[in-house]
Amino acid sequence: MGLKEKLEQDAIAALKGRESEKVSTLRMVISAIKNEAIAKRKELTEEEVLSVVAREIKKRKESAEAYEKGGRKDLSLAESAEVALLGQYLPEPLSEAELEKMIKEVIQETGAESIKDMGKVIGQVMAKVQGKAEGKVVSEKVRQLLV
Repeated sequence: MGLKEKLEQDAIAALKGRESEKVSTLRMVISAIKNEAIAKRKELTEEEVLSVVAREIKKRKESAEAYEKGGRKDLSLAESAEVALLGQYLPEPLSEAELEKMIKEVIQETGAESIKDMGKVIGQVMAKVQGKAEGKVVSEKVRQLLV
């Protein structure tokens, strides 16, 4: 069963269980997946569905931070709860050691030597991690290793 089907089944189960917040969150993600499929004019692959879920999580994290800065603790907590719910659908994140090893391999493969080569290293690393690490974390690690 694919991730999209799992999300749809969980939404139905939450609807039957009268879990309105969960239903709302899952419906928004399913809608985002369908919109992406319409935009691409094809059925999404598992990796594309995963990237949509990761993008939705990123949006909610940014919203939670903005609400926190704006003094809206209640809205920040709601966004954080959605992040926690959607985080269950992402694959297990890479450990710091695994990520560092992968970055070092890509640096060797590309022959990157300075911070100027950071873009091509990050691009290849992000293709390999496929949702198992956030772009911000990858960027920081690459910067550390290339300096």
